[in-house]
Amino acid sequence: MKILPQYFALLIGVLSLLAGCAQNPVTGGADFVMMSENQELAAGRAADVEVRKQYRVYADEPLQNYVNRVGQKLAAQSHRPNLTYHFTVLDSTEINAFALPGGYVYITRGILAYLNSEAELAAVLGHEIGHVTARHGVRQQSAAQAANIGLTIASIFVPQLRNQNGQNLGNVLNGALLSGYGREHELQADALGAGYLAASGYDPQAIIQVIGVLKNQETQDAMLAKQEDREPRRYHGVFATHPDNDTRLKQAVAEAGKQTVAQSFLGHDEFLHALEGLTFNDASEQGVLRNNIFYQADMNIAVAFPPAWQVHNLADALYAVSDAAEAKINFKFDDKPVGSALAYAQRVAGTGAAIEQLKSHDLDAVLYSQPARSGGVIYVGTRAYVIEAEAKTAELLAKYQSEIRATLLSFHALSKAELPLASALKLHVVKVAQGDTFSVLAPQSPLGKSSENYLRLLNGLYPAGEPRVGQLIKVVE
Repeated sequence: MKILPQYFALLIGVLSLLAGCAQNPVTGGADFVMMSENQELAAGRAADVEVRKQYRVYADEPLQNYVNRVGQKLAAQSHRPNLTYHFTVLDSTEINAFALPGGYVYITRGILAYLNSEAELAAVLGHEIGHVTARHGVRQQSAAQAANIGLTIASIFVPQLRNQNGQNLGNVLNGALLSGYGREHELQADALGAGYLAASGYDPQAIIQVIGVLKNQETQDAMLAKQEDREPRRYHGVFATHPDNDTRLKQAVAEAGKQTVAQSFLGHDEFLHALEGLTFNDASEQGVLRNNIFYQADMNIAVAFPPAWQVHNLADALYAVSDAAEAKINFKFDDKPVGSALAYAQRVAGTGAAIEQLKSHDLDAVLYSQPARSGGVIYVGTRAYVIEAEAKTAELLAKYQSEIRATLLSFHALSKAELPLASALKLHVVKVAQGDTFSVLAPQSPLGKSSENYLRLLNGLYPAGEPRVGQLIKVVE
């Protein structure tokens, strides 16, 4: 699209009239903002209500208090120490942290599990405090708001701006205004966070260490994604834009490091003790995986997936994938099934499917098979559970048929002895004994095929490190 110079000049002129200037608390320079500090605080309070609707607050008061103490220590050294800061641990498996305008900072239990010192926790919180003190959220919102208002006003005087070309121009201008708000703001938040760490007695290098932790997460998931023939899950939260060899970031950290005290505080053991009992991965309500067996207490069911397969328990899906992603088993349920188990299975299976009715663990099951997919329907109470396998070819489905059938026939109601297994996995802190290596500890872990890699990731020793005798480490039980 060709942007006529007079239109662009008019829009810039309108925006210059709209521009409000406020002194940046960090640089002392003038900021383009359309929000007073009182409005910023009100916006943060309102957004906090929405965050708490989307996420549960993690129900561990001692941990909440610990994270708050570390955050408040950093905030007191920030460029806006007079703000009232709120630090909250969210009950989410996401590996993330974020901040809202006005001093609201959130960190998930998902990322806490992979940190290994109070200094690393401080690095994450310091980065988010940097976004607050530099008013990054306010400035970004102001830029977007100004672009929209500017285009609306300009279109009054220039009718041509009301058509599709005008909308395209608005998108271009919006993009131009916001293009510098990603990388530059993250770098500034890193530099500010490093300074707050140093002023609080922590080593700013903890920022680099945290980035290494997150990059190792990406590396591990990329490896699993290749095995499962899927796209890797990219991390989009704090530090996401930085490789751990980022030259500009290292320069910022080194500059902040000039302020460090001679003996910086790491807090490895203190941090691990604060994490004792932390819920790891899924909460109980979502069901729990232990060594590829899925337990769900509310539904009172269990099902065992093939031991060598990768099992994924997501918020909206449960499935297992074989090596090289040659076959996949999906698990789902229907709260309001229509008709008998046989009728339901016939509808799911489709025309021409082979049908087999049988009893499994005192439950009525109907198995079905087609050339490229097979599965079963089992009724428990008022629910229908469907376990279905698919493969790239009929030959591959036949190759895995015994494992698929074993999964179908493993489905059962929880026994009294199994009820404790439906409780969420927890992190526990143990002291390394002579002979304890991750390969020795992995078979005792309920994390299945990837236990050894997970233990290394959790303890900052990925991909090949080993714990030292006498060292405190995290295990999962």
